[in-house]
Amino acid sequence: MYLIAGLGNPERRYAATRHNVGFEAAFRVHEKEHFPMEHGKFQAMVSLGKIGGESVVLIRPMTYMNLSGRAVRETMNYFEIPPENVIVIYDDVSLPFGTIRVRRSGSAGGHNGMKSIITEIGSQDFPRVRIGVGEKPEGWDLADYVLSHFSKEEIEQISRTIDEAADAAISIITNGIEKTMNIYNTKGKADE
Repeated sequence: MYLIAGLGNPERRYAATRHNVGFEAAFRVHEKEHFPMEHGKFQAMVSLGKIGGESVVLIRPMTYMNLSGRAVRETMNYFEIPPENVIVIYDDVSLPFGTIRVRRSGSAGGHNGMKSIITEIGSQDFPRVRIGVGEKPEGWDLADYVLSHFSKEEIEQISRTIDEAADAAISIITNGIEKTMNIYNTKGKADE
């Protein structure tokens, strides 16, 4: 069994912000794989389905970003899912805008949602799909930047990137982490 967690903040005012691309990617997985309607449990919106014959729990934590680990831990504990089968999708200001990177494991890299997950589950050995939302502009506060909305010029590209991130999460389950990294971590490099 796998867990896919898309990170974000639950209130409507945070919809379509840079910090909520993980929520959006999780919802795209939900649509692509025809998961049933979500319901509230484990401090998250939860849906259970199948991807490539594997049982998958798809969650969007409702704890706000900084406490995302609580929902991930509760879900993992209930379904007895090991860390290596937890896939987290989230925004990353250190990646170029519109790119994704898949990693097998690693540190939080300054991301509060990831810090919370690593602390709560006691491991950083879980796959993640990072979505590049662009570097914080000079003079901006980081919190203000990640909670900002995309410009009209950015919307079409970020929508494609979110779709690609959803495909990458699905690919981790169907193709394995190594093949997924080989496919998705080379995309966009020629443009950089």
